[in-house]
Amino acid sequence: MERKTNKKSSEIKDNKKFAALSTVHFNMKGDEKNIALLFFLYTLQGIPLGLSAALPMILQNRGISYKQQAEFSFVTWPFSIKLLWAPLVDCIFSKKIGRRKTWLIPTQYLLGTFMIFLSHHVDNWIGETPNIELLTLTFFILNFLAATQDIAVDGWALTMLKKDNRGHSSACNSVGQTAGFFLSYVLFMALESSSFCNMYLRWEPKDEGIISLAGFLSFWGWLFLITTTLVAILKKEEEPKDGDREIIHNTDINTAYKSLKEILGLKSVQILSIILLTSKIGFSATDSVMSLKLVEAGIPKERLGLLAVPLIPVQIALPLVIAKYTSGPRPLDIYVKAMPYRLMFGFVAAFLVWITPTFVPDASQGLPILYVAFVLICYVIHQVCVYCMFVSVMAFFAKVSDSSVGGTYMTLLNTLANLGGNWPSLLALYFVDPLTWKQCVGGTDQMDNTCRDPTEKELCLTGGGACQTVLDGFYVEIFVCAIIGFLWLTWGKKKISYIQNLDDYAWRLSKRRR
Repeated sequence: MERKTNKKSSEIKDNKKFAALSTVHFNMKGDEKNIALLFFLYTLQGIPLGLSAALPMILQNRGISYKQQAEFSFVTWPFSIKLLWAPLVDCIFSKKIGRRKTWLIPTQYLLGTFMIFLSHHVDNWIGETPNIELLTLTFFILNFLAATQDIAVDGWALTMLKKDNRGHSSACNSVGQTAGFFLSYVLFMALESSSFCNMYLRWEPKDEGIISLAGFLSFWGWLFLITTTLVAILKKEEEPKDGDREIIHNTDINTAYKSLKEILGLKSVQILSIILLTSKIGFSATDSVMSLKLVEAGIPKERLGLLAVPLIPVQIALPLVIAKYTSGPRPLDIYVKAMPYRLMFGFVAAFLVWITPTFVPDASQGLPILYVAFVLICYVIHQVCVYCMFVSVMAFFAKVSDSSVGGTYMTLLNTLANLGGNWPSLLALYFVDPLTWKQCVGGTDQMDNTCRDPTEKELCLTGGGACQTVLDGFYVEIFVCAIIGFLWLTWGKKKISYIQNLDDYAWRLSKRRR
C-alpha cells in the first residue's frame, strides 16, 4: 500500500519514528528554542519528500507509462544511500562557521534556490506530455540536497541539545518530517485539486485548485532562503564540552570508510545483508503499484492521500504495542510470523483494485461509505504487517550493532534495509506494462492489434476501435511476487534463525583486531 517514493518516501521516516517512540525521558527545560528549531528544520526536510510522493500521482493522471514511473522512482534513492557521503559531511567543515552549519546553510540555500528555479519550469515539464527525464533529474537533486541537510541536522542535534534532552532529537525528526510530508503531500494534493476545492472550499467552481505546483514550490523556496538566513545570523553553533566530545566522531574520512568495509566483512553482516536486500521482493507489487492502480481506476489522488490521515494514530500506536514483543533475545520471530500475512495481503490489494471501477463508477460524486470503510480496513491490516516487520528488524539492529563504531553500524544496516525495498519496487513498476496484455476491440482489420506500442494504439483508434486490457500486469506481478515471497520464506526462516542464534561476538569488529 505504501509507495516507495513515499518510500522516501519510504521506510526512512519509520526508522526515526521508531527511535522517537522509544524515548521515555521527557524534560525540555532549557532547550525549548533548540527543540523548536530542530522541529522546523526537519519540517523543511519533509517538503521535498512529500512532493516526491505527490508527483507520481499527478503524473499518473497525465497518462504516463509504468516504465516512466519506475524511472521517476529513482528520486527517492538519495535518502537510502546517503551513507555513501555522510562521512564527508562529518569530517569536512570550517571551524569558523561551525561543524554542522558548514553544510546546513549552503545546502538549504541551494534547496531554496533550486525550488524557485523549479517553480518557473515545472509546469512546462509536466505539461500534456511530461518530460520524465528532466523531472527525475531535478527531483533527484532536490532529494540529494534534502538528504545532505538531514545528515547535517542529525549531527547538529547531538551538540545543540543538552545531554539529558538528546533523545528528543529523534522525536523532532519524526514529528517534523511527518508534518512536512503531510503539508507537501496530503495538503498539497487536496488544495491543488480543482474538484476537491470546488466541492469543499468554494462557493463558485473553477477549473483549477487553490494552489499550483509552481506556486507551492516558489513559496517554500523563498521560505527556505529567508529562514536559512535567519538561522545563519541568529543561531550560533556551540562546540561540545570536553565530556561530550565522543558524540562528534573525531575520525578522518579514511577511517570512516574503513569502518564500513570492516563491518561488511563480517560473515554475520553478509548473511543479514542478503536477507535485507531480498526479503521485500514478495511485497514490491503491492507497495509500489497498488496506489497508482487505484488512481488509474478513477480514485482522485487527493482523496487517496486524505485516506491516510485516519491512519496516523494507528502508525503512532503500533510501534509501542509491537515493541513489547520484540524486546527479547529473538526479535525477528515477529518478522517471520508477519511475513506470510503480508504476502497474502497482496491478493487483497489485487481484489481492491479489481472492484474499484465497479463500486466507484464516478468518484467525482464522492466515494461510497462501504468502499471507504473497506479501504481503511485494508490499510490498517497492511500497516499492522508492515510495522510488525519494521519494529522487529529495528530491534534486531539495535541488539547486534557494535557500539564501538558509533552510529555507523546502525546506519549501514538501515541503508541495506532501505535499498532492499527500493530495487524490487523499481522493477515492479517497470514490468507492469510489459506484463499487461491488451487487445484492440471494435475496429476494422484489427484482430492482431495488441496495442503494444503507440503506433498500434493509434492504428486501433484510427480504425474505430478501442484498446481494452485483457490481463493487467499488476495481477500477474501480485501472483509472481507471492510465489517468490513464499519460496524466499522457506529459505529465509532458516537464515533468520541462524543469525539470531549467533552470539554478540559474531557481530563485533573488535574480534577482527585481536
